[in-house]
Amino acid sequence: MEVKEVKEAVVRGGTTARFAEVSECSAGEHRRGETVVADLDGTLIRGRSSFPYFFLVAFEAGSYVRALLLLVMAPVIWVLYNFVDEASGIQLMIFLSFAGLKMSDIEGVSRAVLTKFYADDVHPESWRVFSSFGRRVVITANPRVMVEPFLKDVLGADEVLGTEIEVTARGTATGFLKKPGVLVGTHKADSLRRRSRVAGQASVGLGDRVTDYPFMSLCKEGYVVPKTKVPAVKKQDLPKQQLLIFHDGRLVQLPTPGNALIVLAWMPIGLMLSIIRVTSGVWVPLRYMPLFYKLSGIKLIIKGSVPPKPKDGQPGILYVCNHRTLLDPVLISLALCRPVPAVTYSISKVSEALSPMPTIALRRDREKDSANMRKQLEKGELTLCPEGTTCREPFLLRFSALFAELSSRIVPVAITTKMAMFHGTTARGNKAMDPFFAYMNPRPVYEIQFLQEIPVELTCVGGKSSIEVANYTQRLLAGVLGYECTDFTRKDKYRLLAGNDGIVPVKETKKSE
Repeated sequence: MEVKEVKEAVVRGGTTARFAEVSECSAGEHRRGETVVADLDGTLIRGRSSFPYFFLVAFEAGSYVRALLLLVMAPVIWVLYNFVDEASGIQLMIFLSFAGLKMSDIEGVSRAVLTKFYADDVHPESWRVFSSFGRRVVITANPRVMVEPFLKDVLGADEVLGTEIEVTARGTATGFLKKPGVLVGTHKADSLRRRSRVAGQASVGLGDRVTDYPFMSLCKEGYVVPKTKVPAVKKQDLPKQQLLIFHDGRLVQLPTPGNALIVLAWMPIGLMLSIIRVTSGVWVPLRYMPLFYKLSGIKLIIKGSVPPKPKDGQPGILYVCNHRTLLDPVLISLALCRPVPAVTYSISKVSEALSPMPTIALRRDREKDSANMRKQLEKGELTLCPEGTTCREPFLLRFSALFAELSSRIVPVAITTKMAMFHGTTARGNKAMDPFFAYMNPRPVYEIQFLQEIPVELTCVGGKSSIEVANYTQRLLAGVLGYECTDFTRKDKYRLLAGNDGIVPVKETKKSE
């Protein structure tokens, strides 16, 4: 076996520590009774810079101005981090990103936004070792509040030791730190001794830089993660999937300094463009909308056989689509070249006013909702999304079975979207901005595929139960899209991302009708 490079360093007390590369560490079932202690940046995840994650907090929990200020200060942070003092660079990022924000907002972004980006960057060798141990401890210079949801809920860490933030009595972050400050160098070792039950007992310590060597020297074995480029762990190989299926936030790509600069520079232009695109439903006739989309940079792809409008006396057609953005029903109307009414729930007054087709608001009252939808189908056509909420990843949420009872003419519609900069959906943010963020993308792509009408014998009229029809339709769409079916629901998504059931109070619902 090829011998990997052995790292040497003089650690606290003048002793010399020798660390082999992580590929030399044995892993497997025999490690289940042992403990591992690992660093985060450059160790458990491949990226060595924490700037993108602080930028996400500044942008998602803060504002455009806060994110811009952090980006402007990036050169200063880089100089401090690399040439003056690592802790000073991190402390400046913490102050700029956290000061004045509610801790509840920071925690929400950490869970709903950061988790997804961290999970995209897990180091394969570190994960091979880390996942083999029965007890897993992570020690990091990053604020604990920022990394704990990912480490515990996705990687299965038992304990997270990180930099602690000062918080006011009202729950607002001051931007300053609790003692001993940023956990780097000997502070990591001291924290491990003082606050962890595993000091002196850990079998393996994992790190990637000299400032990790002091805590690694406390472990029986220490291994260094090299800077070599390796592919990230596939997300489906991580143990807990729910936080990876559901995620929030507006940014599509990890905001490295270069990406962050492009996004912030584009946003003022993109906002003006999105206003023109969003309001086009009011001032552009529906038959000219496909041409307008093309001229304004929106790519609309229509596949399959477009059904003709039902004739008088024929059963109404129910278009059942997967839910990617708020614009799904609008796109179906454009593809059909006629304003097909859509079933909606908890959309903003702005979105409702700008909609180019009629909307039918749900009340979460099965009998009333069913009666309203049947009444509309008697007039001809209706579009609905039985998932009840959007999903960004290649998964389909559980389909509500109510739609199967409404009509014997069900046309499944598969929708895919490609967004380069911004997500046009949110669980935690301002929903009125959803269509604007969707249309802020320079060249968004929407693909609409009409499938064959479901045979009558496979509908409720043919003797199938509504649940059987719903499950069949879900599997049919999943097969065409290449997605995976799940049993997750709207409630699961909102409980995870927003801490509520996603149910709009009756009073608010009545106002939107």
